[in-house]
Amino acid sequence: MSDTTAFNSLPLSAPLLANLDSLGYKEMTAIQAASLPLILQQRDLIAQAKTGSGKTAAFALGILAKLNPTYFAVQGLVICPTRELADQVANELRRLARAIENVKVLTLCGGTAMRPQIASLEHGAHIVVGTPGRLIDHISRGTIKLNAVQTLVLDEADRMVDMGFYEDIYQIVAACSPRRQTLLFSATYPDDIRAASEQLLRDPAEVKVEAQHASGQIEQVFYLVTPDERNAAVAQLLRHYQPVSTIAFCNTKIHCRELCEELQAQGISALALHGDLEQRDRDEVLVRFANQSCSVLVATDVAARGLDIQTLGAVINVDVSKDTEVHIHRIGRTGRAGEKGLALSLATPGEKKWVRLIEEYQGETVTWRQLDELDSAHDPLLQAPMVSICIQGGKKDKLRPGDLLGALTGDVGLRKEQVGKINVFEFTTYVALDHRIAEAALDKLSRSNIKGRQFRMRAIY
Repeated sequence: MSDTTAFNSLPLSAPLLANLDSLGYKEMTAIQAASLPLILQQRDLIAQAKTGSGKTAAFALGILAKLNPTYFAVQGLVICPTRELADQVANELRRLARAIENVKVLTLCGGTAMRPQIASLEHGAHIVVGTPGRLIDHISRGTIKLNAVQTLVLDEADRMVDMGFYEDIYQIVAACSPRRQTLLFSATYPDDIRAASEQLLRDPAEVKVEAQHASGQIEQVFYLVTPDERNAAVAQLLRHYQPVSTIAFCNTKIHCRELCEELQAQGISALALHGDLEQRDRDEVLVRFANQSCSVLVATDVAARGLDIQTLGAVINVDVSKDTEVHIHRIGRTGRAGEKGLALSLATPGEKKWVRLIEEYQGETVTWRQLDELDSAHDPLLQAPMVSICIQGGKKDKLRPGDLLGALTGDVGLRKEQVGKINVFEFTTYVALDHRIAEAALDKLSRSNIKGRQFRMRAIY
């Protein structure tokens, strides 16, 4: 580890550095090493970096380094395109802020009730993470004051512009203190972002971290297909490689739905994630995929941006992306945290020109294999390892993960390893259980008392 990439080379407080150490943050990622010294010098910044590069910790440390916890006003504001990303950013901020007494981080997103948010704002918050539409709602009602914001972060700015939030962002920025520091993070840097940044930032420093992966970290294989055999080829790949969890990327919502239905018809545990889903259904799909009660997530690029699934067996590019950076993003979701990754791509003869662009971008030729080399004799992935139980109770009912784990290991008699992830939302809770014991456990759990009462619950298949 060089001195320049160690966190303790930065002018951060001792408690912040000690907390970073306890969280296992020893050495900065490329984006952190390039951006943090500038952020800590109070420079405005445009940083080009992809999801999973460590950008959240970079701007989170910038916010926390100058936060005054005794002053109850919004000092840090992070604007994100989606609720999932806002939740992830808020959780990361809370982890990094553990060393500072009483720091309150609040998420303000659409799809959830307004009144609890207004009540929380009345008690004061130091850092707000929100989506543009809901932030505008609060500004227009006068329920949020942004005149004390010291650090404003626009996260995934390219995506917010794609989603039509351009005007909203200007309105939110106008409500912030003119003396603020502004940090803009974007995976790509098209002209419309460049134009926006000229109006929103003051003399910004620019940092770009290549969206490349260490060669050898991800095994990439391309298969030549005809358009008609594309969907069937996805099932062949799944049977041959048997990944525990897979994201299959399609270029359109329609293809997403079609492929998902075909996989389900073959008994493969698959769910679709696309822009037409209601927020509640979207939450459920993401929970089921992350807790391994669904094996394959069929997604469009817009729907999958900002997803952070830790253990991903494979990525399948069902359609080759015409944008090489999008291709690099997609495959970068596998092979995280030092694990070997697997990226499988299907291309028709007409798509070979896009593959050539990928080769140029990566500076190396890709590996081609034949579909008839695949061994499809394996049993299909009929069942995901877990089954999700949905409980009609959540934070509003004061439910905590420990309460459920206690009921499952105590009253129901399960071993800890038979219980997977527990996700508690406002009004619902999802628990992943080993599929072999899920039915019997659900039967017992629905009859037991959790926190002194019985909750309605069902298994989701």
